[in-house]
Amino acid sequence: MKTLNSPACRPAVAVILSIALVTGLAGADWRQFRGNDSSSVAAGEQPPVVWGETENIAWKIPLTGRGLSGPIIVGDRVYLTSSDGFNQERLLVECFDARTGVRRWRRTFLATGRTQCHSKMAVATPTPASDGKRIFAFFSSNDLICLDLDGNLLWLRGLTHDYPNASNSLGMASSPVVVGETVVVQVENHADSFSTGLDVKTGATRWHIKQTRSDNWSSPLVLKGKTPAENLVLLQNSSGLTALEPLTGKQAWRFDQPAGRTPSAVVANGIVFVPSSGLTALKPGQPGSKTPKILWQENRLSPSTPSPLVYRGRIYTMTRAILKCGDTATGKLLWQLRLEGAFTSSPVAADGHLFFFNEKGVAHVVDVTGEKGKIVAKNELGETILCTPAIANNALFVRSNGHLWKISR
Repeated sequence: MKTLNSPACRPAVAVILSIALVTGLAGADWRQFRGNDSSSVAAGEQPPVVWGETENIAWKIPLTGRGLSGPIIVGDRVYLTSSDGFNQERLLVECFDARTGVRRWRRTFLATGRTQCHSKMAVATPTPASDGKRIFAFFSSNDLICLDLDGNLLWLRGLTHDYPNASNSLGMASSPVVVGETVVVQVENHADSFSTGLDVKTGATRWHIKQTRSDNWSSPLVLKGKTPAENLVLLQNSSGLTALEPLTGKQAWRFDQPAGRTPSAVVANGIVFVPSSGLTALKPGQPGSKTPKILWQENRLSPSTPSPLVYRGRIYTMTRAILKCGDTATGKLLWQLRLEGAFTSSPVAADGHLFFFNEKGVAHVVDVTGEKGKIVAKNELGETILCTPAIANNALFVRSNGHLWKISR
């Protein structure tokens, strides 16, 4: 019998190891807020569960300026936005090497819109997005900047120039989403409130829709169809949830019940779970149907600030410091678990674990492979964390108030 250590098998083992190393290093991208499909789930990734100052920290680099925006990963690069200056009028877009943490480039722009925001927030609160070719950096000043992956400016839209009353006193936080050839942003507030879709190549407006005059911090997301041409973009606000065709802005269907203004909806297996009446599960109707079917509504699964997450057939929500687990088919509350602290960032999932970062920088790692969830680690980074982390290349990329971290074995 041949074993892996036998001479006859060593060449084959070497080939297998080489392939494993190449594929492992390539990994999957994390291109926008809550990942490529806005699910917060990193399938196939295995980030560490335990880390500390001398354990499983690949690198830690200081940041200039402030930001609540999360990092995104495209290939072997990490992209991040920040805002700097006395009034946070300097808008920064930075690129780092994912392996070493070395900064590859930094671009600085001056805000064209208002930079007023709550002291807890920053002008760089929206997480950037990418289509794999371009970086779309959106700021609370309503500046949308498009760069190529090497930092060359492709176009810039100062949306406050076109819509001078589009702002609020707390600051804007909705992150952009890319759907095919369109990048979509929600600029919803008590004054000039709207959502818009822009051409990814030119920044030209494809469509512009007036919205309810109400502050809104939830982010758009994509509902995938059978083909890319059938993908829809979902816009959530205080008046409900609307599904639009990304190229035209034409309404496909609408859910007409008030929805949350901070936590964003999530899609899993064609079902939309929207923060409304606690939590509501929607099944979009047949083609031509303008109203989705309500599968269930469960008030006990109501999320606070963090967005809900669907993982392995269960849905997870955070109500203050209480983690709740529900059945995706029925909405039945299965179990709940108390964590510690206040939570602003949304959780992410990989390898049977959920990762929750509280505002004091303590990461609660919850094992959800059993009948009930179990806290298996509490890892302290010692700095304020308000952003949602990214997972790629078997690593967690986390932004604190002063540093960018790569947590990796």
